[in-house]
Amino acid sequence: MKIRTLIALLAFTLLVSCNKDKEILNTLNNYNLSMEATGYHFGDKLDLPKEVTDNAESISISFGDKETSKLIVDPKFFTLGDNAVTFVIRKKGGETLNQDATINVFAKNPEAVLNYEIIKEYPHDPKNFVQGFQIEGNTIYESDGQLGESRILKYTLGSTTPLAETRQPENVFSEGCTIIGDKIYQLTWQNKKGFVYDKNSLKLLSEFPYPNVMGEGWGLTYDGKDLVASDGTKNLYFLDAADPSKMKRYISVAGSSEVYDSINELEYHNSFIYANVWQKPIILKIDPATGEVVGKFDFSAIAKENTKDETNDVLNGIAFKGDNMLVTGKLWSKIYEVAIK
Repeated sequence: MKIRTLIALLAFTLLVSCNKDKEILNTLNNYNLSMEATGYHFGDKLDLPKEVTDNAESISISFGDKETSKLIVDPKFFTLGDNAVTFVIRKKGGETLNQDATINVFAKNPEAVLNYEIIKEYPHDPKNFVQGFQIEGNTIYESDGQLGESRILKYTLGSTTPLAETRQPENVFSEGCTIIGDKIYQLTWQNKKGFVYDKNSLKLLSEFPYPNVMGEGWGLTYDGKDLVASDGTKNLYFLDAADPSKMKRYISVAGSSEVYDSINELEYHNSFIYANVWQKPIILKIDPATGEVVGKFDFSAIAKENTKDETNDVLNGIAFKGDNMLVTGKLWSKIYEVAIK
């Protein structure tokens, strides 16, 4: 009788403990879900519910390969945008509970509205599926995509006749490009490699593999030290210009209330990165140190004139002619020169 009573008591204790664990995890999950839309900023403290903290000996946050016991949004551990984490709750009785969560981190300051004025229009070949867009002097260097049609070419601004071009193999879909000295670097979409050309002749000189962290190749620019690449996510990757297969660091792009995914064509100018967002008529101005979006251009009016198919002929082309910006898009018939106000 005593043994049965003891077994029943143990079973009851275990049931109560399990129910308590579920209650703790449910409370934490509800808190995390409620904070996803609101998000955090760097320096914020995670104010976890008492139901969780009162039953914990310690709480830490795991990022897979690193862990912190400080419940503060520290840029040493968190990036802007969505952070996939696991809360590790060590109870006072010695048990450990785990709870997966997404913690969104946003920029503290709202993005500035950046205004512009169209001051000139130039012709652009409407057959060109623009993926990369550069200007040096009065020469446009352009990377065009699509399987069987991909190429790198250059032409004089105001003309649509190529001065030189190099076509890609049928299985290559070309993406972003940028200039470093007397060479042009060009990405490919899903071939996991890039090309290096002589800038004058556009003769192919060499190839390079991407770092594995990049799933695809989208946009490319050069900040004077590193190549900066996008892969269609929220991330920008800083690659060693001497060996682009090596990633030096990365940042994630977010504003004060939004994570910007599908970062596409890139341009570096006066210490900021400018980026198209695929299929959206906007250009972001990004702090390359943090990924914070400090300003945003709305090119809806220009895009409306040129975009008949919102999946293809979209805004995608940024270059700087002095302090003025050149803007174009896939299959557009015009290049716009705009003065930034």
